[in-house]
Amino acid sequence: MKPEKINIESLISHPVINKIKSIAEKKKFNVYIVGGFVRDKLLGIDSNDIDFMIIGDAIKFAKIVSKEINVPLLAVYKNFGTALINYNDYKIEFASARKESYKRTSRKPIVEYSNLDDDLSRRDFTINALAIDIHKPDMIIDKFNGLTDLKDKIIRTPLDPEKTFDDDPLRIMRAIRFASELNFSIEQKTFEAINKYANRLKEDSVVSQERITNEFLLILQSSKPSIGLNLMLLSGVMDVVFPEISKLSGVEQLSDYHHKDVFHHTLQVVDNVARETENLWLRFSALVHDIGKPQTKKFDSKNGWTFHGHPEQGARMMKNIFLKMRLPMNKLEYVKKLILLHLRPIALTEENVTDSAFRRLASEAGEYLKDLFLLCRADITSKNQDKVQKYLKNFDNVEKRIIEVQEKDNLRNFQSPVRGDEIMEICNLKPCKKVGIIKKKIEEAILEGIIPNDYNAAKEYLFKIKDEILSQKD
Repeated sequence: MKPEKINIESLISHPVINKIKSIAEKKKFNVYIVGGFVRDKLLGIDSNDIDFMIIGDAIKFAKIVSKEINVPLLAVYKNFGTALINYNDYKIEFASARKESYKRTSRKPIVEYSNLDDDLSRRDFTINALAIDIHKPDMIIDKFNGLTDLKDKIIRTPLDPEKTFDDDPLRIMRAIRFASELNFSIEQKTFEAINKYANRLKEDSVVSQERITNEFLLILQSSKPSIGLNLMLLSGVMDVVFPEISKLSGVEQLSDYHHKDVFHHTLQVVDNVARETENLWLRFSALVHDIGKPQTKKFDSKNGWTFHGHPEQGARMMKNIFLKMRLPMNKLEYVKKLILLHLRPIALTEENVTDSAFRRLASEAGEYLKDLFLLCRADITSKNQDKVQKYLKNFDNVEKRIIEVQEKDNLRNFQSPVRGDEIMEICNLKPCKKVGIIKKKIEEAILEGIIPNDYNAAKEYLFKIKDEILSQKD
């Protein structure tokens, strides 16, 4: 990518930009497009975020724009000289050109209004320090060789990387996130500084857990998340941000369908899932599906390394991980269930498996059954492609059999046909443990094929078992 080959006017030939340019010229403001919008346009990526740098009072200019286009200001940050609006589905930020200084105890900068050069030098990476003067779109302003770094696919800081990451440790996560999203490499000195200052991410007073977790989840949303996850491990950042994943590195495993240590196997599973779906929480489940293996690792002279009980151990770990990382608790049960069940379909590939085993898996997985099978298929990472195809075909057969059993037994979204309120009425019970026992007995009878999954059969069975259960002491 060379500047002389870039048609800059075509880059910014855009209705929103043209409108802002018209207002700026009428009101005599010097305005530049900066950062991510320029970077993405050069990479051929569509972006709905446009950042405008204003020489002078950006908030004043934002208010003028807001009035001219009849769109309210979304937010104003006086301390940073910044204002936001939404216009025609574009998120637009106006920020005064500024320079920044930091105290070591905070990543919030001390801000002074300044000029274009100071503003570009405070940017996190060279590829984000590019600017275009909307009044003279004849060149890209590139003070730090960002165009070369874009061409060479390199993440580099404009200034000393040690100072960059010491001032704002969140930039460590952003460097890895950009490398993962764009499939770029991190320049050596920048990478060394990431390693040196990774522990700054532990300092809650400097970087909030929410901001770290947000960057981590953006890495997981990359088209190939393994790039960022591997960089986190190699740089020491994973030890700080998600040590439970770091512990997977070096844990050996040998089986028909795994061929790498647990960490590198996990990376491949995450990438396999990412190729099939953008579902963030299925990707997260892939990342943590074997997280219980280090604690359950044992050596067996016949079978080598074993990890009996690792799904249960992994599921038990999730609540503390969700709390520590400030993950949304409404996703906890989904992740736990996929961890708990991820080996179950493999067991159903054996011959002579009864219908009840298929009923039980369908019942336990419920609405997550499709996601479970996607994870199971992604979990096959053998180098032997014949074995991979054999296991995938087996999964196809298991999924087909489950669908057949579900349709035959009317088990989709299974729950007992006789509800708790009716059990209490028939048995003259108030809410108590025995109501749950009776309900469970009915469900078990359906799953074992003793009775069909319909209301009349379940009610008849209730009358058959109720006296024995009611006669039992609590």
